[in-house]
Amino acid sequence: MHLKVIQRVLGLLLMAFSLSMLPPIGVSWYYDDGSAFAFIAGFLIVASLGLLIWLPARREYRDMRARDGFVIVAGFWTVLGLAGAVPLMLSENPDISFTDAAFESVSGLTTTGSTILTGLDTMPESILYYRQQLQWLGGMGIIVLAIAVLPMLGVGGMQLFRAEITGPMKETRITPRIAETAKGLWYIYLGLTAACALSYWLAGMRPFDAIGHAYSTLAIGGFSTYDASLGHFNSHAIEMIAVVFMLVAGVNFALHFLTVRRRMVGHYFQDPEFRTYAVIQTLLITGVVAYLLFTRVYDSGLEALIKGAFQAVSISTTTGFTSADYQAWPGFLPVLLTFSSFIGACAASTAGGIKVIRMRLLASQGAREIQRLVHPNAEIPAKLGRRIIPQRVLDSVWAFFSVYVALFVVMMLTLIANGLDQVTAFSAVAAAMNNLGPGLGEVAANFQGLDDLSKWVLVFAMLLGRLEIFTLLVILTPAFWQR
Repeated sequence: MHLKVIQRVLGLLLMAFSLSMLPPIGVSWYYDDGSAFAFIAGFLIVASLGLLIWLPARREYRDMRARDGFVIVAGFWTVLGLAGAVPLMLSENPDISFTDAAFESVSGLTTTGSTILTGLDTMPESILYYRQQLQWLGGMGIIVLAIAVLPMLGVGGMQLFRAEITGPMKETRITPRIAETAKGLWYIYLGLTAACALSYWLAGMRPFDAIGHAYSTLAIGGFSTYDASLGHFNSHAIEMIAVVFMLVAGVNFALHFLTVRRRMVGHYFQDPEFRTYAVIQTLLITGVVAYLLFTRVYDSGLEALIKGAFQAVSISTTTGFTSADYQAWPGFLPVLLTFSSFIGACAASTAGGIKVIRMRLLASQGAREIQRLVHPNAEIPAKLGRRIIPQRVLDSVWAFFSVYVALFVVMMLTLIANGLDQVTAFSAVAAAMNNLGPGLGEVAANFQGLDDLSKWVLVFAMLLGRLEIFTLLVILTPAFWQR
């Protein structure tokens, strides 16, 4: 392992990340909200720390090994998440502890959207902007991680799948043209963000809110500039715009990349994961709206349609925006929506969850095992469309799912042992590990009431979910550090 190489990269990342604290300084001066000092001090602290880490290793230019990559990827969200807490901790409004600041920062950077803050309606604009910006930067980082970095390390079911199967991910693998790929992804992400912000503005948001919510929408983050989230605007148009862009952000960005590159859209419907994603969203929206109509939660059919569609897409894509108190809907719906977040959206999107591709592969393997019971001597391959799935891909997906469930149970039991009720503990871990945001029970509104131990458990869960579990777990094993 090249520790100097890792040190050099992490130092550069910290110095680059410190620049993210400059725009909030401008926002603070423009609105005269009195929070500029927190960001100026934060910029100086983080930039100086990055410089001190980088200087001793500045001449290390050796190629990274796989183990170096694991440490850098895990360090990216862990170190930057903690560094992002600095201005939040230094700010007078909100006046929060380091634990709360770290929770908020990691939640933003991992695009989870769980929050410990209240009183957002009267909070300094620079703080609000910074939270939204954290999610936007984290969302782009997720795409680059999924398409550029993790495949180099051979991590995750989708990464192994694309190594063996032709398809959209195969064509965007990292080659000597990595800079071109990254540049294309940035243009797509930036273009979609601008289109979303413009749409929100035309629908009635002020520019500040439009930009902030566009950041959060494309990152599938869920932070808002108001306590009531998008429900604050009480606008059907805004909710429908959010639905469209949440669905778009939940699609594999490699497909968007091919759309721009080839100027055609047919490959969306040729992709098995996208088709499954579309079917899941259609069925979920239909089911939620039908149940709202059946139980007469809303007097108006139009209201049931819009609220139902919005919450179904928001929760299932792990965005976490709310426009209604869905926790108070008939008991079936909050539980259904929470479980839908386990599926999430497509791989290489900004969404959390297990991902549609893995769930489809699990379903394919289950169907094969049923056929084997009927025809025990038959050779029945698992397929995705017309493609035969290699056994090692299935093994990796089953391993991911098994570890995911085991870690979920351990963290949920930890929270229960720490005093939380079962519903709160279950939904809190689901919200964190699926990078969803809102929960049920005591964490339905926010996570402020949890103690520090519970918050740190959930911070770990957010990082696990965002880093595809194995990327973080592997560096915690003794074998990883052995020569």
